[in-house]
Amino acid sequence: MNTTDAKRVLETALICAQQPLALRELGVLFNGALTADSLKQALLALQQDWSGRGVELLQVATGWRFQSRPEMREYLDRLHPEKPPRYSRATLETLAIIAYRQPVTRGDMEDIRGVTINSLLLKQLEERGWVEVIGHRESAGRPALYATTRQFLDDLGVQSLADLPVMDSAPAQVAMFERLASDSAPAPKSLTQQAVSGKAANSDPH
Repeated sequence: MNTTDAKRVLETALICAQQPLALRELGVLFNGALTADSLKQALLALQQDWSGRGVELLQVATGWRFQSRPEMREYLDRLHPEKPPRYSRATLETLAIIAYRQPVTRGDMEDIRGVTINSLLLKQLEERGWVEVIGHRESAGRPALYATTRQFLDDLGVQSLADLPVMDSAPAQVAMFERLASDSAPAPKSLTQQAVSGKAANSDPH
């Protein structure tokens, strides 16, 4: 199969997919006839084909997907003008702590924020699929250790934690994550579904 045909197959599969597709899943399309390197080259060529358009091909944590470019969001929102609920400042501060200092316990978060963290706040982040418990610290009470998920990376549109911008202040970190939940600049919409969906908290206690 030549590159043009391979790109056509990949393009069709990715446009129709409901979620990002990993390289191994895309390889199934060709019954193993294409190597991983060949697939990657075809994807990069396809990515270049879509440069300059309102839609882009992006590699995120769980695979590849087509999505609208951020600058197109204000136009797409006119089709669905409903305003999503916002996450509270307390929620975003906690998310920033977990993202940049993981793995952390609830006690670590409280020490950093200087206030008690409501357990419902962590539960909301878990239900949204952005954080998860990855183990327990070997100390008194064996407190749970929290870390971000691959879904969190997908929703930010990055491949790994290394792709998070370096932030030297807590307010800067929170400002970045406000893009996940604000109604002014949420994550880009995929071709088949909203990349960031689900319920956000209208308000949260500390």
